Amino acid sequence: MITYVVRRVFIMVPTLVLISVVSFLVIDLPPGDLASSFAERLLASQEIFQDEAEDLIAELRARYGLDDPFHVRYFKWASRFARGDWGFSFFWNKPVRLLIQERILLTVSIALLTLMISNLITWPAGVGAALRQYSLFDNIFSFTAFFMMAIPNFLFALILMYLAYEWFDYQPGGLFSPDMTDAPWSVAKFLDFMAHIWMPLVVLGFEAVGGGLRTIRANVLDQLRMPYVTTARAKGVPEARLLVKYPIRMAANPWISTVGWILPALVAGEVLVSIVIGLPTIGPLMLEGLINQDMQLAGGILMLLAALTVIGTLISDLLLAVLDPRIRITE
Repeated sequence: MITYVVRRVFIMVPTLVLISVVSFLVIDLPPGDLASSFAERLLASQEIFQDEAEDLIAELRARYGLDDPFHVRYFKWASRFARGDWGFSFFWNKPVRLLIQERILLTVSIALLTLMISNLITWPAGVGAALRQYSLFDNIFSFTAFFMMAIPNFLFALILMYLAYEWFDYQPGGLFSPDMTDAPWSVAKFLDFMAHIWMPLVVLGFEAVGGGLRTIRANVLDQLRMPYVTTARAKGVPEARLLVKYPIRMAANPWISTVGWILPALVAGEVLVSIVIGLPTIGPLMLEGLINQDMQLAGGILMLLAALTVIGTLISDLLLAVLDPRIRITE
C-alpha cells in the first residue's frame, strides 16, 4: 500500500508542473501585456492621463518582470503562486487570492449541499430500481432519470425562476435579498440565505440526480449478475448482508473514481446556471476574467481547478485501493 501511495504522489508532482506551464501560457497568450491593457483601460475611463499611464506601465513591467524571457517569468509566477501570491486582478483592482476567498465559501457550501442531497436520493432509488428491474418502480425512476438528464440545467433554471415568480410572487436571483447582500453575517442573513438557497440546490441537483440514478442502477445490476452473488446466495448468506457487503460495495467503485471531478466542481460550480440565477460563485468570476482579458485572474483560477483535479484523482485512487484491494495488488 505504501508503494502504491508513493507511486501515485510521484505521478502527481510532474502533472502539476505541466499544468502550471499550461496555466501560465493562458496568462501569457493574449497579445500585448497586462500592464498595457490595464493602462489603456484607465485611460479610456479617464482615470489617469497619458504621462501617468507611461509611468504606471513602467512600474508594472518592472514589478511583474514583463521584459524577462518566458522561462524567467514562468518561474517567478510559479514561485509566487506556491507562496500564496496568485497575482493581481486589474479589472477588479484586487489580489486574485482575495477575490477567490470572497466567493469560495458560498461556492463550496452550495456544491456540498447539492452533492449530499443528490446522493441521498440517487443511492436508495438506484439500488431499489436495480433490485426491481423492469418493475413499475424501475420504469418510473428510469423515465424520471432520462427526463432529468435531457433538460439542460440553465433551461430548467429559467423555467423554475419563471414559475416561482408567476405562482408564488417570488423574486428569483442571487443568494440574498438586496438589503442583505452587503450586510454582515447574522441570524437574519442566514435565514435569508436559507430562503434563497433552495433554487440553486434544485437546479444543480436536477441533472446530478438523473445521471446518478442511471449510473448506480447500471453498476448494481452488473454486480448482481456476477457469479460470486449466486455463490453467496447458494451458501445461504442473508439477502441484506449480501447486498451491502458485495454488490453495493463494488458498485461504489465507479462512483468513487469520480472524486477527481467532484473537487474542482465544488469550486467552479455550474457556470451557466450560476450566471442565470445570479450566484456569486467562482465559475462566473473566471468567465468575467476571460471576457475582460484579466488573465492573472483566469490563470489563477485555472491553476486552482487543475490542482484540485489532480488532488481529487489522488484521493480517488487511494479510496479505491482501500475499498478494492485488487487495485493495489495489480499495480
